Amino acid sequence: MSAAPTVAPATAPDGNRQVTGPSRPRRQGRVSKPVLYVVASLGLLVMATPFLWMALSAFKTKKDLTASPPVWLPSEWTLQNFRDLLDQLDMPQYFLNSVIVAVLVTVCNLLFCSMLGYALAKLNFTGRSKVFGIVLAALMVPANLMVLPLFVLINQLNLLDTYAGLVLPFAAGAFGVFLMRQFMQAIPDELLEAARMDGAGEWYIFWRIVLPLVKPALATLTIFTFLGSWNNFIWPLIATNDPEKYTLPVALATFANDPNRTVGGANGMLMAGSLLVVLPVLLVFAVLQRHFTQGIATAGMK
Repeated sequence: MSAAPTVAPATAPDGNRQVTGPSRPRRQGRVSKPVLYVVASLGLLVMATPFLWMALSAFKTKKDLTASPPVWLPSEWTLQNFRDLLDQLDMPQYFLNSVIVAVLVTVCNLLFCSMLGYALAKLNFTGRSKVFGIVLAALMVPANLMVLPLFVLINQLNLLDTYAGLVLPFAAGAFGVFLMRQFMQAIPDELLEAARMDGAGEWYIFWRIVLPLVKPALATLTIFTFLGSWNNFIWPLIATNDPEKYTLPVALATFANDPNRTVGGANGMLMAGSLLVVLPVLLVFAVLQRHFTQGIATAGMK
């Protein structure tokens, strides 16, 4: 039998002998960074392809839109699709409706969800755990299941075809309450107790201490709420019969299904309208992305 290999002991700089074991081979099979970059780039390309096609088609002529095989880049860049869309639809009014509804819903969620999240995270009151249980239960209820009860309620309140009818059902959401509560739990209780000992009231603590510390959560909630309200289609379609109160998604869907619309270049106008719908969301994300990524990075820290 052959003798087992021995490992010579190493000598430290001070002359003392150190015992070292056999060196372990490096773990194999790790994916290199170039491969990860290639996979991530391919995934980004797959997700961005529909958006790129929509954005480029908004500037195409009718000839390019009906070309076979399809062409990616317009042979002639044109703004005619936007002009035709403005001629056939009251886009400024629909855009204003969407802005009003999305901004009001976002502001209400930031206010009410942060207030309730603060109460659930930092205030001791009877039934706090039960209230939080109701919030968790509301997260499990499908949104489409609430459409009929909300419609009956808004109809009985005579709020159909009004901005209030479009905003109030979504003025606060269970997801926003849960998000703010989880972030506010990470704030040290000693900081708030020190403020109370200095004579600060709960409103002062909430506005001047707590809210500045949860800016990443507020930015995250802003993005999700604005995106959901801006793209909301089912509820504005049900709650509005007056075209003057249509939001952009409802107006575009109505135009797409209108048999009397101008056939020539209709696809180009729809692409132009879709681009107008997407741009505000991209703008909001671009402004808040720094806080959003910070919120994602600190979501699991306490």
